[in-house]
Amino acid sequence: MAGRPLPGEEVPADGSLPAGALDPERPLSLYVHVPYCRTRCGYCDFNTYTALELARPGTVAPPGSAMDTYVDVVLAELDLARAVLGRRRVPTVFVGGGTPTLLPSRDLVRLIAGIADRFDLDRAAEVTTEANPETVSESSLAELRSGGFTRVSFGMQSAVPHVLAALDRVHTPGRAVDAVREARAAGFDDVSLDLIYGTPGESDADWQTSLDAVVDAAPDHVSAYALIVEEGTALARRIARGILAAPDDDELADRYLAAEAALGEAGYSWYELSNWARPGHECRHNLAYWRSADWWGIGPGAHSHVGGVRWWNLRHPAAYAARLATGVSPGQAREVLTDDERRVERVLLEVRLSDGLPLDVLTSTERLRLADPQSRGLVSVAGGRVRLTIAGRLLADAVVRDLLD
Repeated sequence: MAGRPLPGEEVPADGSLPAGALDPERPLSLYVHVPYCRTRCGYCDFNTYTALELARPGTVAPPGSAMDTYVDVVLAELDLARAVLGRRRVPTVFVGGGTPTLLPSRDLVRLIAGIADRFDLDRAAEVTTEANPETVSESSLAELRSGGFTRVSFGMQSAVPHVLAALDRVHTPGRAVDAVREARAAGFDDVSLDLIYGTPGESDADWQTSLDAVVDAAPDHVSAYALIVEEGTALARRIARGILAAPDDDELADRYLAAEAALGEAGYSWYELSNWARPGHECRHNLAYWRSADWWGIGPGAHSHVGGVRWWNLRHPAAYAARLATGVSPGQAREVLTDDERRVERVLLEVRLSDGLPLDVLTSTERLRLADPQSRGLVSVAGGRVRLTIAGRLLADAVVRDLLD
């Protein structure tokens, strides 16, 4: 995971963690952030950089920030993780971005080999890469599959040209569907498509067109996210100037219900608020996040969580690489969570899952507060677990806020 920096305490130069955070028996998931994009999408506030943002024309990128040396820099942070944690068992790896598939397939394969050299990568590990549809081919996907990747997640976003244009996406509407077919031909048994709904100018019919295209493509997994207008993005500036309309909450709710209906009818089941899968194809890596497992985030701006300690790396690729070149942790800051903070995080995360939240995670006061969302049909309580209803899924943040207040 790679997000915005937060205030926190200093990270030790060697990246060491408090003894209480270290448990060699706990599995470790790895996230690798690839911060490069060909163009910047107007809605995106992820920690990403285009070539022009890293170096002006006629100049070279700062040391350590160029794509052709990036995997070597990442391997240096993996060395640090190994020194801090030992040879932990790794059940999932997720390479995200940015656009990981801007890197040559051989570099991504070398990255997975480097992980296997330093950690006990499960033989049945889930190894995912995100990919923009226009950055892959059947041959590059075949190289990734033979090199250890088991899952690929394509950023489709929409099947409608004017919606893609509003999002500044550069692939053609049918390219994501073709990419699914190419991934199947390359041997991938786990393929995911990502959608965004609520883009300015998107109609109900446009959204249904995208859902129909996804169902026809028959991936194993679908993510559908409501568009969030992030401060500081080009999209936010266009909305602020009245060029585009802001997403409407009622329309977003209708789009979510349409997704639930279309995907449910096609054999997909929701397992997290924004994610649906065929049985057995849930993303195990993301479930590790939502279940507060240990993960180490590699790369500029990446976030990590191990044993109740959360930290985040320097954001700029050059600053990140410079730290590692001197043998120093690239961590910018960290926080050590209290037991109650960890409990609250469980409430925030696990209530999002179809499995629900164990009732005993809530305090006695919080359990009393369940009466209100139950009476409003937003949650059900059965078998010692709290689960959101379909109505509750539309108001999940409010449900959690009311429980914890």
